[in-house]
Amino acid sequence: MKIKKVVASLFAAGVMVSPLAYATNGMNLAGYGPVSESMGGVSMAYDNGTAAVINNPATLGFMASGTSRLDVALGDLMPDAASQGAGSLAKNFYMPAMGYIRKSDNIAFGVGLMGQGGMGTKYSNSSAFGSLNSVNFATGPAPLATQTQENKSEVGVGRVMFPLAYSVSPDLNIGGSIDYVWAGMDVQWLIDGTHFADMLPAAMNPGATRTFGAVAQTSTILAPFMAGIGGGVGQFIQLNYGYFNFNSPSTFDQKAKGTGWAGNVGFTYKINPALTIGGVYHAKTSLSDMKTGTSDATASFNVTGPQLFGPGTAGTMTIPLTGQVIIKNFQWPETYGFGLAYQANDQWNLMADYKRIGWAGVMKNFNMAFVSDGSASNVAFGMGNKTLDLSYYQNWGDQDVFQFGAAYKYNDALTLRFGGNFANNPIPDQYVTPLFPAIMKDHYTGGLGYAFSKENSVDVSFVYAPKVTVTNKWSAAGGSNQTISLGGTGWQAMYSHLF
Repeated sequence: MKIKKVVASLFAAGVMVSPLAYATNGMNLAGYGPVSESMGGVSMAYDNGTAAVINNPATLGFMASGTSRLDVALGDLMPDAASQGAGSLAKNFYMPAMGYIRKSDNIAFGVGLMGQGGMGTKYSNSSAFGSLNSVNFATGPAPLATQTQENKSEVGVGRVMFPLAYSVSPDLNIGGSIDYVWAGMDVQWLIDGTHFADMLPAAMNPGATRTFGAVAQTSTILAPFMAGIGGGVGQFIQLNYGYFNFNSPSTFDQKAKGTGWAGNVGFTYKINPALTIGGVYHAKTSLSDMKTGTSDATASFNVTGPQLFGPGTAGTMTIPLTGQVIIKNFQWPETYGFGLAYQANDQWNLMADYKRIGWAGVMKNFNMAFVSDGSASNVAFGMGNKTLDLSYYQNWGDQDVFQFGAAYKYNDALTLRFGGNFANNPIPDQYVTPLFPAIMKDHYTGGLGYAFSKENSVDVSFVYAPKVTVTNKWSAAGGSNQTISLGGTGWQAMYSHLF
């Protein structure tokens, strides 16, 4: 009864903590749980504790019948991101995790909570974007000074998982999990006038190439916006920038939220006493659209006009709108993987995994809708209860991840681990942005496990990802290309209790 109360308390506390992470394999972590992470993320064919619920639930079958396991873990990802020489201010992303598993006869079952992954950067102003331009609808682009608005992205995805594993025979385990998934997002995003105008429908901007994104022609906010362009009194002729802002002040929460379900199924098979193979399939999530409250987001358009404040006057003003943001059809991809574990002798265990992450199926476009509310200020600009639908192109490719690890049992108490994780960058250079630079490729890992007794142990892991630098094609629609880099370090630590 006491253990059940502890588990319930940890579960309740964990749900309140954001699963936000800075991603490594795209938006996935290099490894889930310190045992796996310390060996390059390998997890398909050996016992890696309750992290199995997100790795391969079939490995829970390796538990001894009649035993239970409680794991409590904490991790910190420490990215080093920069764009155009400006460093990201987002330096630490903490992630809690816990799991409880019971094996009775041939069946293992329980619950786990873990951050799946995400991404995040933060820049104090627009200097990270390099050269920006406003657009004069009569004369063309003009340089735009660095803006003081904060630019930020935070994406976090987490799961509560309910696994079930069955030991079919001493050699074969099968398992699966049903997962409750939640996602959150904060964005502060400045789009300069040239790039915003380039996303407009050709009927409204004949010169638009729509190189990096598109504003839907069906957006009802366009009619009053385009009607404001001209040389008449109260009209503007120049668009300087648009700025979208939905941002929670809390470190452990995001403004836009969605929930849904997912699942996975896996197996392990012992070919001989030394060699075990395993595999898993994770289904694509079924998440609802992420939404803010009806008036929790803002969209601002900064414009300049020859008679903006009356006949013979010129000036610049910002059109401030309040409303709701909806992130449409954000999903986590399907993933499959397989691997092996080879027990070379009493001291050495050697492992290798391969994963295929289907980013192409879920990261083609970033689809965002802004729905203005009926507030008096919105109505005064003729933009009350209007919508703006925007698709920003991403065009990620699928990702191949090769993971290698080894464990050396120094003695009955101490196990040393090390490994590597090597993957392709899933984002085409053309489309990388300072706000979503999930471009890491290689990771070098290490760690250890120490058993204080048969019942109590700790495991720790460390990961180092060398910096990757790419240059996008931002100049194709104005401004200058952006040089973006990302590397970093991280760690995880876990306490385990067996009973």
